[in-house]
Amino acid sequence: MEWIDTHCHLTEEAFAPDLDETVQRAVDAGVTRMIVVGIDLDTSRRGVELAQRFPSVYAVVGIQPNYVQTAGETDFAQIEELSHAPKVVGIGETGLDRYWDYAPIDRQVDYFERHIDLARRRNLPFVVHCRDAEADVLAVLRRAAATGPLRGVMHSFTGDLATAQECVALGMHLSFAGMLTFKRNDALRNVAKALPADRLLVETDAPYLAPAPYRGKRNEPAHVRYTAGLLADLRGVSKDDMAAITTANTRALFRFPEAQG
Repeated sequence: MEWIDTHCHLTEEAFAPDLDETVQRAVDAGVTRMIVVGIDLDTSRRGVELAQRFPSVYAVVGIQPNYVQTAGETDFAQIEELSHAPKVVGIGETGLDRYWDYAPIDRQVDYFERHIDLARRRNLPFVVHCRDAEADVLAVLRRAAATGPLRGVMHSFTGDLATAQECVALGMHLSFAGMLTFKRNDALRNVAKALPADRLLVETDAPYLAPAPYRGKRNEPAHVRYTAGLLADLRGVSKDDMAAITTANTRALFRFPEAQG
C-alpha cells in the first residue's frame, strides 16, 4: 500500500528533536510522500529546505489567513519567488478563518484571492484553510470559478454535506484528517461517505489532530493510514483500494509522477 500525507507541518518545533526519525517512520509505514505546507514566509522557506533534504518531502508555500495581518509588505512577493523552487507542488495554505480574531476578514479575502491568482499563474493547486467561514470561502470560490476552472483542495474538511457538494461542483477536492476518527463525529463521516471517490484525499495536519488511537498525542505523517483506514471502512472498500484511490487523486491534483523521483 502507498499513502500520501497531503498536509503536514514538519517545520513545527514539535518535530525538532526527531525529524529524521519521523520521516523514516512514515516511509516505513508506506507513506511515500509528505507535503509540508507553509503558514507564513519562514515556514514556507523551511518547507522548501526540507523538500531538498528528504526525497519523500514536497512543499506548498503560502501565508495562512491567521498570519496575513503580520505579513511584511514583501512577504507575498517572496512567496511567489519561492513557488518556483524545486519540489514546490502547491500554493497555500490560504483561505479564511473566523474562529480566531487575528486578521480582519477583508484582509484575509484579499490574500485568499492573491493565492488563487498565484496558483493559476504557476499552474499549481491551492490549499484552503476554512474555520467557521464556510459561506465566506464559498463566496470567494464562486467568484474565482466564474473566471476559470478551480484546482485546489479543502484541507482538513469539517463542513456539512451541502458545503462539500458545492466545493465538489466548483472543482475542488476534499481532504480528511484525524477528526474523521473522533467519537461523536457521525456528521463528518456521513459527508466522507457521500462524496465522489475521485475527490477524496487524506492528511494528518501533523503535529495536530492525531487520529484514534493516538488522539491527544503528537500527530505525525505515519498516522495518515488510520484516517484512511476508517475512510475505507466507511465507504465499504478495502484499505488497499482506498490507498490506491487517494494516492491516484493526490497524484492527479499535485501532478506527481507515477513513481517517486
